[in-house]
Amino acid sequence: MAKSKEKVRIGIVGFGNQGSAYVRILKAGLVKDAVIGAVCDINPEKLESQYKKFNLSCPKYTDHKEMFASGDVDAVIVTTPHYFHPPIVIDALNAGLHAMSDKPAGVYTKQVKEMIAVAQKVQAEDPKRIFAIMFNQRTNHAYKKMREIIANGGIGELKRFNWIITDWYRAQSYYDSSAWRATWKGEGGGVLFNQAPHQLDLLSWILGVMPVMIDTHCHFGKWHDIEVEDDVTAYMEFPNGATGVFITSTADAPGTNRLEILGTKGKLVCTDGGKLEYYQNSKDEREFNKTHKGGFGHLSCKKRRIFCLPSKQHLEILQNYAAAILGKEELKVRGEEGINGVQIMDAMLLSTWLDRPVAVPIDDELYLQELTKRQESGRVKEGGDVVLDTRGTY
Repeated sequence: MAKSKEKVRIGIVGFGNQGSAYVRILKAGLVKDAVIGAVCDINPEKLESQYKKFNLSCPKYTDHKEMFASGDVDAVIVTTPHYFHPPIVIDALNAGLHAMSDKPAGVYTKQVKEMIAVAQKVQAEDPKRIFAIMFNQRTNHAYKKMREIIANGGIGELKRFNWIITDWYRAQSYYDSSAWRATWKGEGGGVLFNQAPHQLDLLSWILGVMPVMIDTHCHFGKWHDIEVEDDVTAYMEFPNGATGVFITSTADAPGTNRLEILGTKGKLVCTDGGKLEYYQNSKDEREFNKTHKGGFGHLSCKKRRIFCLPSKQHLEILQNYAAAILGKEELKVRGEEGINGVQIMDAMLLSTWLDRPVAVPIDDELYLQELTKRQESGRVKEGGDVVLDTRGTY
């Protein structure tokens, strides 16, 4: 595999909203170990328009397989509509390239598992091959600190979490910007698959455990003229009996971003994605419950604000991807980890479709059967392929 001596040549597959964001970062020279190797989009008009807009001089392609075979790139980032993430990543890995998938890892668990199986086979033959996923919210210092505190026993045993994440308002024009968007055939889901994948990844990453049961009420096209979910309330249970509630929507104005995680020794509260408060009980609540003789009781606690620096989000993940390829750093987010969020979002939809709680991991075949029903009866939208500026929307 050809490679520049000092920088990784990254190919962008999908030159839409997110692909444009990566081109902007790379073209500005912000990723010290990488350059743009080539760009690819199946829409020739959009490709040409975007190519001129960014004043690019790299090779351009309308067929990703041609780009992979060209020798122009060492690694790729796949930022196409969601259904195409796994097959294009598989093509890249089989072509001898390093591959990063944008979020989500896929639409349904079966296709994600197929992608992971290929990655594991390739890496068994070439341990230096990189398979990554763009979970940029893992760079958020508040979330990293929450994960650290929980892992070190700072809030004791998990009792409950609540996350209201509704501060990503989307107008109807957003959904109308592309024919594939917000359809079962084109996108495979709504707010869970487009806006919430980062949070659904963060849940198991921060808590250190996956839920074992999910009971969800998804509302489809409740606030927009779409056929997929735009308002979701989910209840979860964990192996130790802890519970959680996850609420998300693209129609709340003003929206909210509040994550509260309660344990036996205290709680963590993160608001607006970066303001972190840590409450530490004077003793474990379970011990206090058994020994306190005053009936009502009051368990004292200390509250402190933890200052968190701003994170570099996509830039940090891109830099790490390039550095890992060059052998300078360990990869921060392995592609295999993308399955967890897909398990959770699939469980939420499946629970709604079946009108009952579902176990996690889900039944892969059952989910695909239910999704296929909706694909077959889903609408085909008319419309263009408008590229929107995503800056400030994360």
